[in-house]
Amino acid sequence: MNTNVDMEKLQENAVKAFTTGFACSESVIVSLREALNLDIPDSAIAMSSGFPWGLGGGGCLCGAAAGGTMCIGFVYGRTDPGNPKINRCFELTNEFHDKFKEKFGATCCGELIKDFPDRDAPERKNCCTEYVKFAVSTVAEILIREAIKDGAD
Repeated sequence: MNTNVDMEKLQENAVKAFTTGFACSESVIVSLREALNLDIPDSAIAMSSGFPWGLGGGGCLCGAAAGGTMCIGFVYGRTDPGNPKINRCFELTNEFHDKFKEKFGATCCGELIKDFPDRDAPERKNCCTEYVKFAVSTVAEILIREAIKDGAD
């Protein structure tokens, strides 16, 4: 994992992805994959495509928060039933959740964009850009800190 990341460039790349065709969740994953040099497959980006607008428009979980959580899970999640490494994944995901909620007051998309009934409004896109920027930088900070603790790069 690349632990030498220019956070400003990371945020710029996330905003570029978000404003040129990717949704919030996809933008977070694409940007973190590139900045941290993670071997996240394109299929993971495709898997995140249902998250925007709170699970396909349902107003639940913020897509930027979901994309960030998927990246934490990619690095610290488990693939074997019962593997206790899930506990670290939960701990880091909870840290990200709490920081996001503390910063914005919610993790629910419907609550975060309640003042923007038109999903296509530029003001809503500007608002969500802040969620994307916060998600990529916060998750990058968590993953880099943990990689350094684990003795990586």
